[in-house]
Amino acid sequence: MSQEVQGKIHVIMDIQQVTDSFKKREFVIEIVDGAYTQLVKFQSVQDNCEKLDGFKVGDDVKVNYNLRGREWTNKEGLKNYFTNLDAWKVEHFGESNNNKKGAEDDLPF
Repeated sequence: MSQEVQGKIHVIMDIQQVTDSFKKREFVIEIVDGAYTQLVKFQSVQDNCEKLDGFKVGDDVKVNYNLRGREWTNKEGLKNYFTNLDAWKVEHFGESNNNKKGAEDDLPF
C-alpha cells in the first residue's frame, strides 16, 4: 500500500544495526494538518538507510512510503500489533529546495 506525504524534516536518527542482516534508520517529519502540526516517524530499512544522507533538519521533503503492519506473539503468548511507515523514496520538495536552486542561480558566471 504505497502512500505519499510532504513535510519538513524534524529529526534524522542514526542507522541502527538491529541484527547481522537487518538495519534501519528512523526519521520524523512535521506535517501541517489544519491548525495542528503532526510529528510522524518513518523508517528506512536496508539499502534505503543511506538515502537520508543528503538531508538535514529543516529540509522540505516528499516521502513515498508503504504502510506495513504485523502481528507478534511474545513468550507468554500475548499478541501485539505493530504498524510501520517504511519510506522507500525521500526527495527535496518545496521552499527549502527552491532556495538551494535560487542560490545557484545568483552566481555571476
